[in-house]
Amino acid sequence: MQDDLLNKETIKQPVVFVTGLSGAGKSTILRALEDLGYELVDNAPVQVISDIVGKVDGPIVIGLDSRTNGFEASTVIELLTRLRLNPSLHIQLIYATSETDVLLRRYTATRRRHPMAAGGTVKEGIEAEIILMEPLRKVADLVIDTSDLPPFELRLLVETRYSLGKDKNQGLLTLTLMSFAFPSGVPREADMVFDARFLHNPYYIPELSKKTGLDKDVQEYVEKDPDYQKYVNQIDEMLNLIFPRFVLEGKKYATIAVGCSGGRHRSVTIVEDLAERLAYPKKNQEGLPVLVMHRELARQGIQTWRWVARPQEQAI
Repeated sequence: MQDDLLNKETIKQPVVFVTGLSGAGKSTILRALEDLGYELVDNAPVQVISDIVGKVDGPIVIGLDSRTNGFEASTVIELLTRLRLNPSLHIQLIYATSETDVLLRRYTATRRRHPMAAGGTVKEGIEAEIILMEPLRKVADLVIDTSDLPPFELRLLVETRYSLGKDKNQGLLTLTLMSFAFPSGVPREADMVFDARFLHNPYYIPELSKKTGLDKDVQEYVEKDPDYQKYVNQIDEMLNLIFPRFVLEGKKYATIAVGCSGGRHRSVTIVEDLAERLAYPKKNQEGLPVLVMHRELARQGIQTWRWVARPQEQAI
C-alpha cells in the first residue's frame, strides 16, 4: 500500500513543448504526440500557456514557433523555467531543425510562404528564423535534425521516446548508432563518440573508393586491419558496462556516434558491426532496440535510417 502511494506521488504530469524551424517537422511531431494521447495545444499565445497547463489534467503537448503571439525566445525560456519549479510537472522541450537547403526544397515543393519571409526571400526568412530560435535550440532537451529523416521514421522516433504506455522493453535503453564524418562536425546529440580514422582507409583502394561500409567487400577490407577486432571488441565491452548504469540513472535513450574522415567506409562498417552485436548479443543476453543512421550517406541521398531491432509494440 505504501509503495502504491509512493508511486502515485512520484508520477508527474508530462508537458512537452515542441518548437523549431518552420518546415522542419514540428507538425509531424505534434500529431505523433497527439496520437499517443497528449492533449494538443498549438500556437496559443505565450501569455496564457501557464493557465492552460494548470487547467489540463493529463499529458499535454504545446506547439510554439515564430508565428506564436508574444513569441520571444527569452520569454519562452522564462516560461519553461517557471513551470519547472512545479514539482508535479515533467517539462520537456523538443526542437526540430533541418539544414537550410533542405528547408528551401521543402518550401519550394509545397509553395508555402515562410512566416519570416515578408518582403524577402525564403532563404532570408530561414536565416532570420535560425537566429531567432537559436537560444531555444541550446536549451532543448531533444534536438531532432529531420534533414534526412522521413516522416514515418520521425513519428516512430517520437513514439518510442514519448509513449505513455508500458512496453515489453521497459528498463532497456533505446539505442541510436550513428556514423559521421569529423570534417562535417560531431553530432550534437551524441552521448559518446568513437574515432575510426586510425584504421586502414578503403578510400585509397580504387575498386572500393566509391563503395560504402554497407558493401560486403568494404567491410571485409576494414575488418582485416590488425587492430579492428580488438578496437570494436573493446567498444562493445565498454558499452555493455555502461548501458546498465545508464538504466540505473533513469536514462532511456542513448546515441553512440562513430566518425571517420569521410563517413562512408570505416565508421559505417563499425556502426553496422556494433548494431548487430548490441541488438542480437550472444550467450542468451537480452538485446537492445537499435536504430541506425549513417549521416553522411543520408546527405548523399542514400536512405539509411532503419531499425536493426525495433522496440516492442507499445500498449497505449
